[in-house]
Amino acid sequence: MAKRGPYGKGIERREQILEAALHTIAERGFLATSVAELAEAVGLSQSGLLHYFGSKEELFVAVLRKRDEIDVAAIGDPTPEALIQLIRRNTQVPGLIELFTHMQAAAADPNHPAHEYMRLHYELGTAGFAELICGIQRAGGIPESVDAEVMATAFMALADGLQSRWLIDPSIDMEFYLRQCWTRFTGMTFTGD
Repeated sequence: MAKRGPYGKGIERREQILEAALHTIAERGFLATSVAELAEAVGLSQSGLLHYFGSKEELFVAVLRKRDEIDVAAIGDPTPEALIQLIRRNTQVPGLIELFTHMQAAAADPNHPAHEYMRLHYELGTAGFAELICGIQRAGGIPESVDAEVMATAFMALADGLQSRWLIDPSIDMEFYLRQCWTRFTGMTFTGD
């Protein structure tokens, strides 16, 4: 049942804004999208739109959180192949890769709204991927000598680095490099390889 009253309407309006922002940024690109365009897309003024987020930086962090929510739902059971598929899907939305890359750089400032988002993104992502590796190790698929934490950290860094590089040179085959990294670290190949 939908929430009623001003609070419920505010949540609903915020979701509408995030959906419009995701679509617009994915389609046009982060650098080519202004807050004014996002506000117009949902029938608000710029100040009306920012009322729901506090600042444009907080809006963009909320867009990244929404994207993460959608990605987690799409992955279902996390597997190495699902993570590769996620990277493949990201090539269809380069504007969202632009957004992530810009917010990632801005997050180096501990006072930036993206700082805590990125810190948690990496902490939770690395822990989740390390747990996936440990599960595969328990099932006998990856040697115990593979350090799950090191592998998870390296794999996430490679994925993000490749996406940044792909923005500059779309001929980079991100999937190839991720598969190679996985195979070299674990000795396992992906399904379908």
